[in-house]
Amino acid sequence: MFDFFSPEALQRYAILAPGLLLALVCHEVGHGFVAYLLGDPTAKSEGRLTLNPIKHLDLFGTLAFFIVQFGWAKPVPVNPRYFRNPRLGMLLTAIAGPGVNFILAAIFAVAIHIMTSIPFTPGSTTENVIVPLYLICQAGVFVNLILGVFNLIPIPPLDGSNVLAYFLPPQMAYKYMSLSRYGFLILIGLIIVGRYSGYNLVGGVILPMVRGAAHLLGINI
Repeated sequence: MFDFFSPEALQRYAILAPGLLLALVCHEVGHGFVAYLLGDPTAKSEGRLTLNPIKHLDLFGTLAFFIVQFGWAKPVPVNPRYFRNPRLGMLLTAIAGPGVNFILAAIFAVAIHIMTSIPFTPGSTTENVIVPLYLICQAGVFVNLILGVFNLIPIPPLDGSNVLAYFLPPQMAYKYMSLSRYGFLILIGLIIVGRYSGYNLVGGVILPMVRGAAHLLGINI
């Protein structure tokens, strides 16, 4: 039985937590901030335009972090009725979340390149500082890329659905987005089907794209 509080598990949490927490919080703030710029005050009025993680953490998303080392935050509320062009507004707001994750991944990658250029001797204080930071930044690249890529899957209510809906005729887009209530069931179904069919959504689609993006940043993950 896996020990959630073993030294190895605690070390894994410590490496993953900074990048994942930043990825989740900034993803939601990105949505809310762009919506605010486009005229929607909903996220701001509910105190969601903040980097305070307490405002964004989801109970089950947090528990999932300890079980599968991944999680999610509470979606930022967006009201498209405030937008001059609701369809365009939702497109830009949707892109903002993954866009922030890709920017964060690039920042973590730059930090890694800087650290690898710093000379140190084995067992030195410098090594004891750089190695943990390197692992944290490496995890930061990974979780931000996987969160960004995953959210671009065009299955409602993921961000990619709002991107695709923009290019559909209005009536078709409305019917398509009405699938949001079933979105996560569809995702779970695809994962289960993939497990038995040999086609894995994460391993076959998402991870290759994440590794490709990481390679462009000069990072091996």
